[in-house]
Amino acid sequence: MVTTQVIQNCLDELKSITKVDLAVVDVEGVLIAKNSDRFEIVSERVTDFAASAAGSQVLMGCQYLKIYDDGDPIYVLICGDSSEEYMIGKVAVANIQNLIVAYKERFDRNNFFQNLILDNLLLVDIFNRAKKLHIEIEKPRVVMLLEIQSGKESYAMEYLKGMFTPHSGDYVTAVDEKNIIVIKQMESLTDYEAVEEVAGMTVSIMNTEAMINVKLAYGTIVSELKEVSKSYKEAKMALDVGKIFYAEKNVVAYSTLGIGRLIYQLPVNLCEMFIEEIFGEKIPEELDEETLITVNTFLDNNLNVSETARQLYVHRNTLLYRLEKLEKLTGLDIRIFDDALTLKIALMVVNYMRYLQKIDY
Repeated sequence: MVTTQVIQNCLDELKSITKVDLAVVDVEGVLIAKNSDRFEIVSERVTDFAASAAGSQVLMGCQYLKIYDDGDPIYVLICGDSSEEYMIGKVAVANIQNLIVAYKERFDRNNFFQNLILDNLLLVDIFNRAKKLHIEIEKPRVVMLLEIQSGKESYAMEYLKGMFTPHSGDYVTAVDEKNIIVIKQMESLTDYEAVEEVAGMTVSIMNTEAMINVKLAYGTIVSELKEVSKSYKEAKMALDVGKIFYAEKNVVAYSTLGIGRLIYQLPVNLCEMFIEEIFGEKIPEELDEETLITVNTFLDNNLNVSETARQLYVHRNTLLYRLEKLEKLTGLDIRIFDDALTLKIALMVVNYMRYLQKIDY
């Protein structure tokens, strides 16, 4: 429902333009807003008028006009009884009724998208409600999920609503106290460069201008409204997987999760069996930071010894010594592709298991 402050602002703006005194009361005669103390508000008079069939009526030198919501009177506007004041009163009634419709539609859209992403709507309900809310059904869309810094959720929501507006086909809603969803309308189903650009820009603006730390993940672009929940689930998985395997990234795409997505879906008992088979009792907790950096840099450089040594600022022989030390510890020679792949997956599985322990799996 439209707030009292919004109605008050409407009356104040009309007063500044027209100099006409106005007041709004509910159907019980309780004052909602006014821009003048001119009118004496009598509850019985308002109640009797609200219960009558008339849309407007002159009572005791004042003009009374009903404000409707879905055909039922919910407010009564009071103005002077001159023709000029009556016309301004009619304008005020029209403005307030439009505000009521707009606020109801905004709330309904928010409720609709929350239920849509959570799969709480039947297919027929999706089409019917979308038509009623003037939401296009067959438009490419992608869901971006933002994890917001604690305590900044309300501010972030307002900031995002200024960036993504319904006029451009975008919608912003919240699913819980720390996650905000942006449903972004796209030009085509393959425009992932544009999604990445928007995601990066959003994180940058939120971090630098709004001073809010956020992490953003997004799913795949879907072709119809009914598939928005699919993109949301992908974005949610991308956010979770990103925390485990790509903690340094502020933007994570579902399509780039790779092996991390597979590991995330493995049962814990299989992960434990795999680690035990690879390392036995020598779980990689024994690997120091230097060794882990060496391994990751070596893998990032496609097992190129010279390039890895250059990036680590160490002599080639020093790097080879570290790799041989790692082989003695784990039994894996990561200069061989199969062993390198095994160690890469094993380290990711270990990170996944530590994450589960951290959240009290």
